[in-house]
Amino acid sequence: MQHIFVIEDDENIRNLVQIALQGYGYKVTAFEAAEPALDCIEEIRPNLAVFDLMLPGMDGLTAIKRIRTMDLVKDIPIIILTAKDKEFDKVMGLDGGADDYMTKPFGVLELSARIRSLLRRAAEPSVAYDMKVTSYGKLSVNPDTREVVSCGNKVQLTYKEYELLVYLIQNKSRVVTREELLDRLWDYNAEVETRTLDIHIRTLRQKLGDEVSNYIKTVRSVGYRFVAE
Repeated sequence: MQHIFVIEDDENIRNLVQIALQGYGYKVTAFEAAEPALDCIEEIRPNLAVFDLMLPGMDGLTAIKRIRTMDLVKDIPIIILTAKDKEFDKVMGLDGGADDYMTKPFGVLELSARIRSLLRRAAEPSVAYDMKVTSYGKLSVNPDTREVVSCGNKVQLTYKEYELLVYLIQNKSRVVTREELLDRLWDYNAEVETRTLDIHIRTLRQKLGDEVSNYIKTVRSVGYRFVAE
């Protein structure tokens, strides 16, 4: 049975999510604050975590960043539930290490769909499994160490940003559609509306810097293409 941590300070929301996910067959451990969840997360090693951002004591973003430094759980999928609907807050959450976000109020059906998608994706091999050390222009990617160097500087990418960059490089000979990226990297079908991809593309470009960010071309109304200049 897959185990999910739910960290949410609102009792009503916490109970709603816990009961709903248990109804889908998951084992759920719920927490009112981040600290007790972090105290046991490496021992229990849940398959996925759902975090509210605004929590008493340690906020959700700080907790997520801390999880990404823990060797035993650093790669678990994390979904943010937040009342903050400004794009800046979403960018901060995804850049801090979350894989996806949902704004409150939210539907439990959509939440469960996203959880299923992330759990399926986490069980599959990395998109970079057959990739060798690659250099394009001023960009270098080493799949063994997951190290990315742009214009001579190491770039710290989140798990999803790295997967996105590698997938675009591997398919550099063609335009990759938005639908394909969502299906391949998040396992989301067309019925799931999300701006997660847009935000990941934006933060990836920002981290690569002005010169290398131009390697990721937007093909309007279609998707993206990697073109090293």
